[in-house]
Amino acid sequence: MPPVVAFFFTWQFDPIAFGVVVVALTAYTAGIVAAARRGRHWPLSRSAGFYLLGMGSYVWVSFGVLGTYSVDLRWAFTTRIALLLLVVPALISLGRPVLLAKAALSDTAGKRLDRFLDSRLIRFTGNAVFEPVFSVAIFLIFLTPLSGLIRGSPLGQAGVTLLIPVIGLLTIIPIFENTTRHTSFFVTIEFVLAFAAFVFDPIPGILLRINETVLDQVASPSAMMLPWFPNPLRDQQLSGDILWLLAEIVDVPILIILIIRWNRIDRSEAKTLDDLSDEEMQALTEQHLRGPHRHQ
Repeated sequence: MPPVVAFFFTWQFDPIAFGVVVVALTAYTAGIVAAARRGRHWPLSRSAGFYLLGMGSYVWVSFGVLGTYSVDLRWAFTTRIALLLLVVPALISLGRPVLLAKAALSDTAGKRLDRFLDSRLIRFTGNAVFEPVFSVAIFLIFLTPLSGLIRGSPLGQAGVTLLIPVIGLLTIIPIFENTTRHTSFFVTIEFVLAFAAFVFDPIPGILLRINETVLDQVASPSAMMLPWFPNPLRDQQLSGDILWLLAEIVDVPILIILIIRWNRIDRSEAKTLDDLSDEEMQALTEQHLRGPHRHQ
């Protein structure tokens, strides 16, 4: 691992990441201005969450030690992908970008946004089970030579900078913003499957840690080694350690959100049933008992 000074003060400019930052900051700021023109005040805490935590973490991952040595070090490459996929989108979601878009857009544009949020794509990626399962699929690449090809390719590095955060946003923001509506039974199933994923998510990291061969088949860094650079096998083991830790930590907020969501939905459904009259409750019970034959 790098010394403390190198870890916190190593920087390298990434033009692609810089373009992403400029576009994201401009869009969010324009949203705040548009919302203010519509008479809707945007809380400072959400802006700070987006600017400082969300985009700040993206800047550090892209320009800092992880971005600088992403080509040369496995642990920097895998950690960068894991953070861009799981942590950075979660921090960006603290700024509530979907809620800001709804406050800033016109009624017509807002309806289009609602249709997109209700699309099959968002219902699929916003399912709490999809995120951990997809993360495992991504992390399994680290166990193959494809990882070395992506790590050493400028196109692959650009894809990590651009695509991985977008995929992370599509999976995490719908969960944090609760853009989809489910029954308590569906959320219960989500919780069970997400808990199972919590158990399986660390497997790629564990396999990286315990394997005694260099799985990406890249013998040495592409650039001149610094004194603190680990050998290829130790580099892979560090990669596994960090990936294992992140996989365990990041799934916990998803489980907590599902518990909170289930509790709210359960209370709402219970209140809806309590508000029914005796006649309405009897009719609902009879309809349920008739099942698929209720229309006959």
